[in-house]
Amino acid sequence: MRIGVMSGASQGAEGELSALVEQARDLEARGFHSLWMANIFGLDAITTQAIIGRETSTIELGTAVVPTYPRHPFAIAQQVRTAAAASGGRFTLGIGLSHQVVIENMMGLSYAKPARHMREYMAVLGPLLRGEPAAFEGQEYKVNGALEIPEAGEVPVVIAALGDLMLRIAGETSEGTILWMTGPATIESHIIPKISAAASEAGRAAPRIVAGFPMVLTNDTEHAKAYIAKSLAVYGQLPSYRAMLDKEGAGGAADVALAGDEKVLDAALDRLRDIGVTDFNAAIMPLDPEAETRTLAYLESRL
Repeated sequence: MRIGVMSGASQGAEGELSALVEQARDLEARGFHSLWMANIFGLDAITTQAIIGRETSTIELGTAVVPTYPRHPFAIAQQVRTAAAASGGRFTLGIGLSHQVVIENMMGLSYAKPARHMREYMAVLGPLLRGEPAAFEGQEYKVNGALEIPEAGEVPVVIAALGDLMLRIAGETSEGTILWMTGPATIESHIIPKISAAASEAGRAAPRIVAGFPMVLTNDTEHAKAYIAKSLAVYGQLPSYRAMLDKEGAGGAADVALAGDEKVLDAALDRLRDIGVTDFNAAIMPLDPEAETRTLAYLESRL
């Protein structure tokens, strides 16, 4: 199981471009496999990873995740292939639907048919990321065109897929899925079987399962979980994540977070590896500077 780190979700200095570049250099020097960047309301993740790609040489750079609705698939393909060229082919695009409250209430776009939207989106985006022309006419998109960025190579894409329809679309059209707020029992019984079956039926390789979790190494688990419950409370209120937490029997983020001493974290990571997670994406919680440092050192020991 490959181990990566999440970035870009924090406000303040940790979310600034220069700090993110330095973080990437440090993670690469330590031997981490990947750096995934959130795309929320701060820096643009694709652009930032393209810049980081020019400042690093081996670490995989991905997005976790870029919402599809605000960006036409042809436009995002051009941006992504540019980022792939900038990073020497180390870029992986993670995309997702975002949430109705964001797409409709904030951006004024329709969220009426999310599964249809993603299937049509991938019908355009998929060929373009493979370096092929896109020729598609659907209800949302009518596209006929190609991109000329040969140095980008083929760019992999993973889809944030939680529900049955989205897991089918991800399995049939992408390299896998990238998860958040989804516990190990749900990954084992719901996510992996359904996306794997869809990929197999479509004649695709076994899907990549990138599992993101809040994480902190600490001897004060009660304090850590209280901090996580408060700081990540919003995720328990968003319908798609709420459904996954309910499947897990979890009340909120603290109940699926990896928080505890080395023995606790070892058991959690071993379980994720054993059920078939291919990539672990650690969202290291900023409980305090010492805890962050200890958690990063612990993850480095697991590489």
